[in-house]
Amino acid sequence: MPYFVYYVTQHADNSKKLLAHLDTFDNFKAARSMAREQRAALKAEGSDRDCRLIFAKNQVEAEKLLSAPREERVIGED
Repeated sequence: MPYFVYYVTQHADNSKKLLAHLDTFDNFKAARSMAREQRAALKAEGSDRDCRLIFAKNQVEAEKLLSAPREERVIGED
């Protein structure tokens, strides 16, 4: 299964996410390297976008996983 790298923009007024596909990799190290470079560039710009790396069967599944709302993480409770 390939690794997909996306720009993710979260809209402040609603929970919709805007996804922009950057590249697809078969190798995790290459995908991770690109994602880290893009994150550093976004941080230097002060952008409100994020760069995400996702492992999925295809691009449709990757976008579905990235668009799904995530539950708040509770730390310290068992």
